[in-house]
Formats: sequence, C-alpha cells, structure tokens
Amino acid sequence: MTYRLEQDAYGDPVLVTGRLRLRKPVMADVAISFPFWASDRSALMGGPWSLEELTVETQALLDQWRKHGFSLFTVTRHGSDEGIGGIGPFFPDTHPEPELGWSLWNAADEGQGLAFEAATAARDWFFANSGYTTAISFTDPRNHRSHRLCERLGGVLDPEAPVQDAGDIVYRYHAGGRA
Repeated sequence: MTYRLEQDAYGDPVLVTGRLRLRKPVMADVAISFPFWASDRSALMGGPWSLEELTVETQALLDQWRKHGFSLFTVTRHGSDEGIGGIGPFFPDTHPEPELGWSLWNAADEGQGLAFEAATAARDWFFANSGYTTAISFTDPRNHRSHRLCERLGGVLDPEAPVQDAGDIVYRYHAGGRA
C-alpha cells in the first residue's frame, strides 16, 4: 500500500506516506499557496491567478469535496500542517471526468520525488474509494516534467480523450494499472 489512511477531527481522510501527509484543503492554504499561483511557475497549470481567483478556486475544491467526496489534497510534511502543494483527484463541473493533478508550491521541493509520492497515494486512494476506474490528466504540451510524472504514475497517452484546452496532452490512468 502506498499510504496509511487516517482521519482528521471531522472524519475526513488523511493519507500518510513515508514523508508526507495529504489532508483536505482549508481556506488558510490560500495564503501559503498564493506566491506560487501568482507566479509564472503556475502558467502551465492555468495561472497566474489573483488572490480573488485563488480564493474562488480553493472554495471550489471544498465544494467538490462536499459534492463528490474527493478533490485535491493539500500536501504537508510530517510534523507540520503547512501546505507544500495541492495533489490528487478533482472533478470540477467543467471537466468531463475526474482528473489527477498536482502542484508543488515551492521550486525547492521539486526533484525530490514528493509529487510522485503524494500523487501515487492520492491516485490509489481515489480508485479504492470513489467507484471510478479511470481518471485523466490534462497537461500542457510544454510541461515535460508533468508528462514524466504522468508516465511514472502509469498514465498512458489517450488521444481519444476530450481535451480541456486546445492542444492539451491527455494521459489516462486505470485502476489497478491496467490499460
């Protein structure tokens, strides 16, 4: 198993991996994540966003948790509740099916396998608990790091999948890793 399942004080899932905790987002995460979402680093993921846009997007994640029972997790390191990224499944009304997505908010956290560790746990939890057997990742053609992560997670290119933005490259994941 890629994670240990715990619950927070409200009964919401908390995924615990070797180095990380994945918890449901809280509005306080907006301030921590804002420097990333306001920067050019977020451009391949729909940003940059204003503080108002980020607040609306964060509230939408919480709405997805209520509606679907899942959405992006906020990733923290053991011993700290301060978010370092947002990773996991999400399913806004604008999407044709659930997507696995990720962002690490500080460039210093990249290249350590943290996104892979968190995304593996979130993917496995999603398939075990949602009833879905597939999910996709929309990726910008220029986002080569995300393409490599998609492939490490077992994603396969799906040219038949609907795209979110013109030119998207879409990877598909299957529960149990089957194609």
